[in-house]
Amino acid sequence: VQLVESGGGLVQAGGSLRLSCAASKVTFEDYAVGWFRQAPGKEREAVSCISLGDGTTHYADSVKGRFTVSSDNAKTTVYLLMDTLKPEDTAVYYCAAVSILFWDEGTWHEAFHSHFARWTQGTQVTVSS
Repeated sequence: VQLVESGGGLVQAGGSLRLSCAASKVTFEDYAVGWFRQAPGKEREAVSCISLGDGTTHYADSVKGRFTVSSDNAKTTVYLLMDTLKPEDTAVYYCAAVSILFWDEGTWHEAFHSHFARWTQGTQVTVSS
């Protein structure tokens, strides 16, 4: 699967942004799609994940209640709606996809670090205070 990410930008604290991750040539029906971020000087962290087969979602504690992951009905695009953004949400955000054959719900973010996963190049999200 090839991925196309869009939607980053600059927003004030308390504002919202929506990131999109579109699948090229296939659908996400048999995939889990994850969102990750990396702030300057920090390690990449898992933000959220959705399993497109059954719609199961997962969130990091730092974004629960503020971020929402979803997909369109055709399962060709996954969205990350980010509300009530904080300056500490500033980072490069990445979308990644991995076949559900290699994804385990119990360790929902780990499969994305395998060589079976596909990643975008990332989009910058900057939240000003």
